[in-house]
Amino acid sequence: MTSSPDLHRELHVPDGLEGQRVDQALSRLFGLTRSTAADLADAGAVLVDGRARGKGDRLVAGSWLEVELPPPPGDPVVAAPVDGLGVVYDDEDVVVVDKPVGVAAHPSPGWDGPTVVGGLLAAGYRISTSGAAERQGIVHRLDAATTGLMVVAKSERAYTLLKAAFKQRTVDKGYHALVQGHPDPSRGTIDAPIDRHPKHDWRFAVVTGGRPSVTHYETIEAFPAASLVAIKLETGRTHQIRVHFSALKHPCVGDTTYGADPTLAARLGVSRQWLHARRLGFAHPGDGRWVEFTSEYPADLAGALAVLRAEY
Repeated sequence: MTSSPDLHRELHVPDGLEGQRVDQALSRLFGLTRSTAADLADAGAVLVDGRARGKGDRLVAGSWLEVELPPPPGDPVVAAPVDGLGVVYDDEDVVVVDKPVGVAAHPSPGWDGPTVVGGLLAAGYRISTSGAAERQGIVHRLDAATTGLMVVAKSERAYTLLKAAFKQRTVDKGYHALVQGHPDPSRGTIDAPIDRHPKHDWRFAVVTGGRPSVTHYETIEAFPAASLVAIKLETGRTHQIRVHFSALKHPCVGDTTYGADPTLAARLGVSRQWLHARRLGFAHPGDGRWVEFTSEYPADLAGALAVLRAEY
């Protein structure tokens, strides 16, 4: 993904912002809301002296600040139908969708492809007006190449409660991934800090002094060349699953950005990283009851498993 030069900002941190939090400083510098500034930091869009910083990190005067700004506030999201965007649940508070590959959660700098927000608007769904204009109703995100379940807020109450639930990590999110080789041990926890790659800023990496990142995994099936693993995240860093398994030398099948063998992906008919948001559970914002949803594998991922099982 490339960024728009109109939305990229670089400057030295002014003396007057010495010691301020990143989200406070961005709000003052660019007229953003604090929540929008915090979202930018959470997405890895704020670099200080070349390293991604969190919303609560303190700034030092004279440091080099780089920011990828969101589209200007108030720009309407373009309603555009999205092929394959499935709705698995819908009521007055939330809509749960099954996102296909190649679809982003919302518009962002450098992305001109289909989005979940645009697809829902085109299908006639009402979405919460809370949040930045380009990501109204969005309480969590999936990478464009990751398939599976997302919940989008329709009511303002739902937006507030779900944002809090994701922040407090009371939402149950389960992923399935097909990774190269066999993780050892077959069940474990990856606790390794993540930050921007020191040499390639479009990638992330395990970096000393990076943001704390924790991934739990368990092998479901093992094949000669790959393993199907179930994953639960304690933290939600950009590309976290992909970076952590790459660091273990077991990258997601098809994820050539993070070191996967392209010949294995080609043999299995996989043209992108094999990563699927399989399960989603949360307290319903309308009445507090616990609701859970499960997504079936899309055709390319199911086909890859069929090939591996046939060979095994």
